[in-house]
Amino acid sequence: MTALPTASETPTAATEHVPRAAYGCVAAAVLCAAAVCLASAPDAAGAAAAVLPTLLPLAALHTLCEIPSHRRPGRPGGGFFPVLFAAAFLLPPGAAAAVALPAALLGRVEQRPAGPRRVWRAARLVLAAWAAAQAFTLLGGGPALREEALPEGLVKALSAAGAAALVFCLALAALDGGMRAAVERMPVRTAWCGLLSAALPSYTVHGLGGLLAALLWNGPYGPVAAVCVLTPLYVSSRHFAASHRERAAHHAAVRALVQAVDIKDPYTRGHGDRVGQASVLIGRELGWDGQRLELLRFAGVLHDVGKLGVPTRVLRKDGPLTEAERRTIELHPEFGHEVVRGIGFLGEARSAVLHHHERMDGSGYPYGLAGRQIPVFARVVAVADAFDAMTSTRTYRRARPAAEAVAELERCAGTQFDPRMVRALARALRRHGWQPETTPETTPETTPETTPEAAAAAHGEPDSAAPGEDGRPGVDGNVSSASASGTR
Repeated sequence: MTALPTASETPTAATEHVPRAAYGCVAAAVLCAAAVCLASAPDAAGAAAAVLPTLLPLAALHTLCEIPSHRRPGRPGGGFFPVLFAAAFLLPPGAAAAVALPAALLGRVEQRPAGPRRVWRAARLVLAAWAAAQAFTLLGGGPALREEALPEGLVKALSAAGAAALVFCLALAALDGGMRAAVERMPVRTAWCGLLSAALPSYTVHGLGGLLAALLWNGPYGPVAAVCVLTPLYVSSRHFAASHRERAAHHAAVRALVQAVDIKDPYTRGHGDRVGQASVLIGRELGWDGQRLELLRFAGVLHDVGKLGVPTRVLRKDGPLTEAERRTIELHPEFGHEVVRGIGFLGEARSAVLHHHERMDGSGYPYGLAGRQIPVFARVVAVADAFDAMTSTRTYRRARPAAEAVAELERCAGTQFDPRMVRALARALRRHGWQPETTPETTPETTPETTPEAAAAAHGEPDSAAPGEDGRPGVDGNVSSASASGTR
């Protein structure tokens, strides 16, 4: 759910400050919510006796589900809405909108000022619930839920419920996109981009849960049966939300480490992200998916995190490295492993941080592993690392075409790289292509006056005449142990 902008979510808003544009959006949403409620008031007043026995328990149940939630605002699909959908299916639109009010006004607010944020949350949910109830009513979903209409009316009820879930999602996306467009002064299309697609699957599931609850509410066992169905759905929803928060925390931790490396060695800024992307391409060709692919991406992104342990003067040196400095550079895999070895969620990715400079013939570092002694993640990252090094622009040379880089990898397969990983990358590139990001032409570390040899020695990516990172000459003047092992 998107609330008012916060310091962490919207660059234009501070934690204690809400921009004027946000107040305008809140006021507009409140006026619209008041208008739809007032328009429904005459009907609701006439049917109060029939509506209240359903409205009050549903409002209490929705409040009970929402108040304990400590979710952060700004996550599409972040609430628990089956109770709201059940209200939209069981009650007139105005009464369904009222079900959202207690939880929205009483629920916890993470950022100050709390008042406007609570009002915004209430207004947007009132409008979304009202719109969903209107859609369900207009499509004839109400009569289809009656016991005498089942089972023939079930298809009609399902169609109406699906439309209601879509309308609910569209209403929230429109409101949240309007808030973003007003506060961040971005085009409306940009502000709405991704909001609907991110939230619709979650709201569709919640809508189906709400339909089931409504069917049971109208059935012989009444509200008790509906609550029994909603309870496991609520527990699973909270478990999923906790998993989502944990995953987000993992990504934030990885991103913080990558940013630290980029700050220390800006010459190769973005290199880790591209290595992670290439590693995933290889992993997919190997038939990996899900959690293992995510860990592989982490491995690629973090493979050079050991640079944090290398003195900045060495990383940024303008000129050839001494033998002592080169030995220091070659310690970065071990430094990196020290950084990540206590991060349990990285799993296999930690082995790639330690071993991505090993070679198939056993002449790599830090431990001289050979062949299948090298962990499989490290063999993947070694190929992805080398590929990005060759296809990235440097101050002393242009990026090589992807086809040329693959040819060099194939030539070194078996001695330096795992042939299986090289073949997988080649297949992936034929299918998907590659659009490498370029490193800025001029950086503080490699000015136009710096010679190509000096830049190559300082950053481990020699030109055709420069020696490799471990001091050996390049292979036929092309892929050396440094250029084919990527950046240091």
